[in-house]
Amino acid sequence: MQKTMSKMTKTQMIATLAEANEVTKKEATAFLESIAELAYKEVKKNGECIVPGFGKLVKAKRKARDGRNPATGETIRIPAKTVVKFRLSKAAKEAIQ
Repeated sequence: MQKTMSKMTKTQMIATLAEANEVTKKEATAFLESIAELAYKEVKKNGECIVPGFGKLVKAKRKARDGRNPATGETIRIPAKTVVKFRLSKAAKEAIQ
């Protein structure tokens, strides 16, 4: 039987980063949150944010389309909206394989 691996939680990630960089968990949390905030602002302002060695967040527009309510089968109109997509970098893909 195959053992299921659990995903790393935010708390575990912060603890690992704090230990690896010899900083407090509070400092690691602040750093991680500032990276996320910077990425959000950059995508909103310029349409993309590159995180070197990791990938890039890209703002994309989705067209309006017809969908279906799974409970009733009724056709509904899904409005156009802006979404953020993530594209993994070549270096990250190679490191994972």
